[in-house]
Amino acid sequence: MKFTKLLATAALGLGLATAAVAQDKTKVGFVYVGPVGDGGWTYEHNEGRLAVEEHFGDKVETVFVESVPEGPDAERVMTQMALGGADLIFTTSFGYMDPTINVAKKFPDVKFEHATGYKRADNVSTYSARFYEGRAVQGLIAGHMTESNIVGYIGSYPIPEVIRGINSAFIHARKVNPDVQFKIVWAYTWFDPAKEADAANVLIEQGADVILQHTDSTAPQAAAQAAGDVITFGQASDMAEYAPKPRVSSIIDNWAPYYIDRVQAVMDGTWESQDVWHGIGEGMVGIGEITDAVPADVKQAALDLKDSIASGEYHPFTGPIKKQDGSDWLAEGETADDGTLAGMNFYVEGIEGDIPQ
Repeated sequence: MKFTKLLATAALGLGLATAAVAQDKTKVGFVYVGPVGDGGWTYEHNEGRLAVEEHFGDKVETVFVESVPEGPDAERVMTQMALGGADLIFTTSFGYMDPTINVAKKFPDVKFEHATGYKRADNVSTYSARFYEGRAVQGLIAGHMTESNIVGYIGSYPIPEVIRGINSAFIHARKVNPDVQFKIVWAYTWFDPAKEADAANVLIEQGADVILQHTDSTAPQAAAQAAGDVITFGQASDMAEYAPKPRVSSIIDNWAPYYIDRVQAVMDGTWESQDVWHGIGEGMVGIGEITDAVPADVKQAALDLKDSIASGEYHPFTGPIKKQDGSDWLAEGETADDGTLAGMNFYVEGIEGDIPQ
């Protein structure tokens, strides 16, 4: 009997120790709008998750759910993560904004980080990257390299983040090629390879020999490759399997340092709600290798532009710039403030067509 009691006591002690170890682990959840194998946006967020695991080892446990639609289903997934003991949850798409706020109200002790949104709470932070800085570099290359003077742009949704990118790319294409035109197709999706391929093919049929995209799959790259003399740029990830052509460069989102920093803050008890918007200078936006399909002088001009943005010497939205309707926006030498950029709902002068409502 005494031996049995000793065994029971030892087992109880072992169970409590195991529970203590489990409690010591910081549990971090990630909600993804696409599959981790999309080769773009979600792929890079998942790379950030893997970096968290590598950095913290057995101090963390990470969980993720992929291909979560924006809307009620996202709220359900976040709720399950919170109920499952998550200490910190990253919600990685714009359309998760209201679901994140709603779930955060129900779980005040759980920390939430919402990517690309603008609504915050005591336990909700927002973070995004200045993708428009990378679009400026892409626009410069596109303006130089187009022979048809038609650049195609695949938009996801007509939200400020996407509109900023279109404007930035157009401004810098026009700086080096006053004859360039942009044709824009709205796909109304972040990730749908079939729709993205269709959009690319429509733009190619309309004469575009350069395609930019703010959607997440590699389908436009494949469509351009099949078409022949069309160049593209990787979106969110390097998409280097299509280099050296059609993909001649890329914007690479680097979330890992931010994710590691925020997990550390939860561990230290120093986490506070904040709004972060980082760019090339901070390393959150990277420019993928510019391939030898780009002439050497154009490549150098693109790298010089990247460096001037990174150093703060140059801002991609520097006047004089007019709005599409011809009204003045930025005077000579004036730069756009973050508030205007964050809510951008207009095209700059020279872009044809209307922004869908």
